[in-house]
Amino acid sequence: MAKREDALRYHAEGKPGKIEVVPTKPYSTQADLSLAYSPGVAEPCLEIEKNPLDAYKYTAKGNLVAVISNGTAVLGLGDIGATAGKPVMEGKGLLFKIFAGIDVFDIEVNEKDPEKFIQTVKAIAPTFGGINLEDIKAPECFEIETRLKAELDIPVMHDDQHGTAIISGAALINALEIAGKKIEEVKIVVNGAGAASISCTRLYVMLGAKKENIIMCDSKGVLSVYRTDLNEAKREFATRHDIRTLKEAIDGADVFLGLSVADVLTKEMVQSMNPDPIVFALANPNPEISYQDAMDSRDDLIFATGRSDYPNQVNNVLGFPYIFRGALDTHARAINEEMKLAAVKAIARLAKEPVPDVVNAAYKLKRTTFGRDYILPKPLDPRLLTAVSIAVAKAAIASGVSRRTITDWEGYTNRLREMMGYENELVRSFMDMARANPRRVVFAEANHANMLKAAVQAKAEGICYPILLGNEERLHKIAAEENLNIDNIEIVNMRHDRENDRRTRYAEILSEKKAREGVTFSEAYEKMVNRNAFGMMMVEAGEADAFITGVYSRYSEVIKLAEEIIGIRPPYKYFGAMSILISKKGTFFIADTLINRHPSADVLKDVACLTHEAVKFFAHDPVMAMLSYSNFGSDRQGSPLKVHEAIDYLHRVHPEMMIDGEMQVSFAFNKKLRDETYPFNKLKGKDVNTLIFPNLSSANSAYKLLLEMGVGEIIGPIQMGLNKPIHFTDLESSTRDILNLTTVAVVDAIVQEQIEKGQ
Repeated sequence: MAKREDALRYHAEGKPGKIEVVPTKPYSTQADLSLAYSPGVAEPCLEIEKNPLDAYKYTAKGNLVAVISNGTAVLGLGDIGATAGKPVMEGKGLLFKIFAGIDVFDIEVNEKDPEKFIQTVKAIAPTFGGINLEDIKAPECFEIETRLKAELDIPVMHDDQHGTAIISGAALINALEIAGKKIEEVKIVVNGAGAASISCTRLYVMLGAKKENIIMCDSKGVLSVYRTDLNEAKREFATRHDIRTLKEAIDGADVFLGLSVADVLTKEMVQSMNPDPIVFALANPNPEISYQDAMDSRDDLIFATGRSDYPNQVNNVLGFPYIFRGALDTHARAINEEMKLAAVKAIARLAKEPVPDVVNAAYKLKRTTFGRDYILPKPLDPRLLTAVSIAVAKAAIASGVSRRTITDWEGYTNRLREMMGYENELVRSFMDMARANPRRVVFAEANHANMLKAAVQAKAEGICYPILLGNEERLHKIAAEENLNIDNIEIVNMRHDRENDRRTRYAEILSEKKAREGVTFSEAYEKMVNRNAFGMMMVEAGEADAFITGVYSRYSEVIKLAEEIIGIRPPYKYFGAMSILISKKGTFFIADTLINRHPSADVLKDVACLTHEAVKFFAHDPVMAMLSYSNFGSDRQGSPLKVHEAIDYLHRVHPEMMIDGEMQVSFAFNKKLRDETYPFNKLKGKDVNTLIFPNLSSANSAYKLLLEMGVGEIIGPIQMGLNKPIHFTDLESSTRDILNLTTVAVVDAIVQEQIEKGQ
């Protein structure tokens, strides 16, 4: 639980609050301002006057949601007022932005009268593409939402009602599947009769639950047709059964949904439920029964709460950002029942798919698979964006509430991924190229779980034919622990490879190749017990096409082996490594991030030329800055001098290369500053996309700093300059990192083959 002082400090430090407005268009010149405001702004105004839907084209309306509250039911704090509820509304805005890229204005309306509140919201609605109602007490929230949905032509959703309903509905679908029960047959008990409870129950009925099998309780007991104190919403679920208490209701139940208060459900009540009971104890911050008591009550329980510190968190963030994303992108008039059901089913389906390594790492989980402790995706699962948004968008179009039709669903998927920085056209194009012509890739350290998972995933996606180096028994044991199937993947145990006798053959090839350098057969034979040497020789001998290593091995030793066994591609004397940073500001190339610790001017020349080739290979025109702590000869000692000498050589020998330096990072990226201060520079007017660092320490630290700060995704390090596709991962690379590098290695092999064939 967060400490009070920590929470207050978090909200107050720096700029108070959690969200801000950021310009999306240039504004630095008078010309920019004349377009942004008067007189240029008149043109889009006139277009929108003629066609109001052009507001989606010329303004932020299509990506702007209002989070609106009157503060009458804020979290578990009750009626604390509009102003006091503002931190919650800002927080909701932050979640919209970070999970779905949606901009938010939080609006706190100091009005408790439903009619006046409705009129206020209607008056400001033209500003927005959608409205998220938040923390409004029942029963007024029902009338407010119903009226606004009927009287506005943009999506309106009260998330406290429908968010919990959608997520718990997905959880219920999966829990019932695990329990082997049918929704139309189960007995459901709901404790709590507020907005969320009623909305959840209505959704369960839409999913197939029978009203006659549902019993709802409030603080006074079971909602019964014999009670005279029920409002209209509660009367909808009043039962004719002659029961009065929660204890009576839950006896023989299959499902319990709690949206009430802590500690109202006892162990004995849970024990009175049918076999394989489903308990959703969603009271916050403390559930209706504690996690420990629930687990102690029986072994066949499927249990969920609203808390992140227990399995199966029913968290609204799994739904609302993506529901609004799909609604906004189709310019929907409403969020209807079809769209909600589409979200339910998409969330439920996603929980059954293999969980990405990035998700397991985020939650410090070794392995996550569909089952009693995993019936819902984790909130940080990046696949939610595409899975749920696309399902909602399709439902909006199919149900007739959209004003914009999407036909290119693959393009829409890619746009969503690019918008949130999860993928890039470059990576996708390389994956397509690899799938069209997969190659044999040796995974030298297959006994590392991440490398083994990457190999399995690469095979499943058709990127390569993996070859695993290692002991068969051990690899199968690791695969079983990680829930991986490696039955159809080739395993090479180099210590027991008697049938092919590759160790002898490889030693003969290497000793013959290096005879003039004093390498004997005996030395080469001994070297072949090293998995990296053996794997590289598989590529050198043509029995594999590419090689991946690095999660265990010391790169200095691997680099020495690669230079000896594979060799450096002429006319170069040195080789290097480059990392690709994919960010929302574009794609950037960074070298040398792995190989050369203290490069001389000669090494920097080769690294620059290799990087120039590599950037072109990745379909970009290289604009290169050689970095240092000084600018253009202002310091003629140490690393600046080496950079200065390398630049002088490159300008003379390779005038076609768009490169200059030495320069500081600020001058590399700020072309106005660079061009005004040093008008002679060769990069004048151009944006730098490639950085050559003066040493390994600065390059490696820079890209890892960017990675840890979440600036973007890193691909690499990518080897440049060896005769064959030999690639090195970094220590403790994730499965995704290794998969990306595997894709690059396959493409590298394809291109090398084309070069050798003269294509």
